[in-house]
Amino acid sequence: MLKTDSVDQYILNLNFGQDIVMILRQILNSSELVEAVKWGIPTYTLKNKNVVALAVFKSHVALWFWNGVFLEDKSKVLINAQEGKTQGMRQWRFTNVSELDAPLILQYVEEAIENQKQGKIVKPRKKELVISEELNRALTESKELSAAFACFSLSQRREFSEHIGQAEKLETKERRLKKIVPMILSGVGLHDKYRK
Repeated sequence: MLKTDSVDQYILNLNFGQDIVMILRQILNSSELVEAVKWGIPTYTLKNKNVVALAVFKSHVALWFWNGVFLEDKSKVLINAQEGKTQGMRQWRFTNVSELDAPLILQYVEEAIENQKQGKIVKPRKKELVISEELNRALTESKELSAAFACFSLSQRREFSEHIGQAEKLETKERRLKKIVPMILSGVGLHDKYRK
């Protein structure tokens, strides 16, 4: 999808779901939420806190509730799209306009707003640092590398290790290790060029 700066532009670029998104947008804009574009998708906020977002996929439109885990979901319409990964987010999927029940959708949105006002948010679980076998071997073999690695924040160390560990082939793991060793020794984080 093309990078968009406005919700109108986002809708115009859609190949599927324009009619669904326009109706959902109308429902969301009838609430006190403020419309914005974040990560290239329509996002609705309350006091600059994300509450709801819209995202269009090949065969459905998803209405994302940032802290949807706190919604009662009496109608059993919400799903966790990434079981085991997503803690608080829940989504409601629509494949055609006939599935849109405006009063029910607004009820869920209003509950999400109220939850945000009450400060109900999911605090991210801290991920344990698991050092990949290849990186662990390199750290054990070089005190200089080990000392440099220890200077990084926990999240940066996790990024290095996951970068290697997520590769499937041994050759890829070794190639990634060769790439990051000089970065670690130079004090450069894996994703520093993307950070402000």
